[in-house]
Amino acid sequence: MIRAGLAFLLLIAGPLGAVEINLPATARQTVERNTGPDIYDAPVGVFTAGKVATVTLEGDVQRAAWRLDAPGLTPFQVMRPLREQLIAADFEIALDCHAATCGGFDFRFATETLPGPNMYVNIRAFQFVTGLRLVEGDLREAVTILASTSATSAYVQIIRAGTAAKEPLSVTTEAALPVGTGETGTDDMATALLARGHKVLSDLDFESGSSELGKGPFESLAALAAFLRNQPELRVALVGHTDTVGGLDANITVSRARARSVRQRLIDGYGVSAARLDAEGMGYLAPVASNIDEAGREQNRRVEVVLLGLP
Repeated sequence: MIRAGLAFLLLIAGPLGAVEINLPATARQTVERNTGPDIYDAPVGVFTAGKVATVTLEGDVQRAAWRLDAPGLTPFQVMRPLREQLIAADFEIALDCHAATCGGFDFRFATETLPGPNMYVNIRAFQFVTGLRLVEGDLREAVTILASTSATSAYVQIIRAGTAAKEPLSVTTEAALPVGTGETGTDDMATALLARGHKVLSDLDFESGSSELGKGPFESLAALAAFLRNQPELRVALVGHTDTVGGLDANITVSRARARSVRQRLIDGYGVSAARLDAEGMGYLAPVASNIDEAGREQNRRVEVVLLGLP
C-alpha cells in the first residue's frame, strides 16, 4: 500500500528474502551491480579513530542506485520513509547518521559507494542507514541505504547483502512524490540557516572572467543581512565554489576571491560587521551536481553561506 506524502516507500514483505521497493514515478534507476557469492562490509558505526566499524556479510550482494528529480529535498525527507519501513519489516537499525555525524568526507570514502555520475554524494548533505535482520540470533541480511541531495535532485543507493539475499530487488515506481522544502526564494534564509546550517546564495552574479560581484541588488544578501540583524550573536562564513575547469589551486583562488567580494558587499552595502563574516574558497572540492555537463557545472559555481555560531 502506498502512503501519500512519503518520499517513497521501501516495503520488505512476504517470505524471508523477498524485497520490494516502491519509488516515485519520476525515479529512474541509474545503475545496478549484483555479485555473488561476495563479501560486503556493512557500516554499523560512524567514522572514528580512523575507521568505520562494520559487520561482514557473505553471500549475494545487490547494489542499485536511483535518481529522483525533485528540487528542495533534504536527505532526511528522502530517508525517513525508508527507515520506517525497515523497522516495520523487523530490521534492527544499527546505524542512522547524517553527513556531519557520520564523519563527512571520511565516512563517505570509507564506505562502498557506486561511482558517479550514477550515484552522486553531496559530502555535506547525505543520510546513511544500516538495517540488520537476524534469524534465531544469527545475522542473515543487511540493507544499507544512502540518500543524498543536490539543488535539483535526490539520489538513493541501496545495498542488500547476506545469505537471505537470494531473490533480486523488485522495484516499482508508483509512490507519491516527496514534498520538498520549497527553498527556492530568499524569504526562508532564517529557516534554512537555523535548520540546515547553510544556504546557497543563488541569485548572485559575477562579471565575466572576474571575481567581482555584479551590481545587484541581490535579494539573498538583503535577506542574509536581515537575518544577521535579527540574530546578533551569530556569525557566518561565505564559501565560494567552482566547477572543475582549470586546476585546483586556481579554482580555490577564484572561489575565495568571490567569497571575499560578497563579504565586502555585505560590509559596505548592508552595514554587517566584518567580525561576523568569514570568507573562504573550496574550489571544486564540494560539488552539488555532476561536472560532466554545463548544467551541472553552472550549479557548482556558487557562493554559500554557512552558519558558524557565536563570535
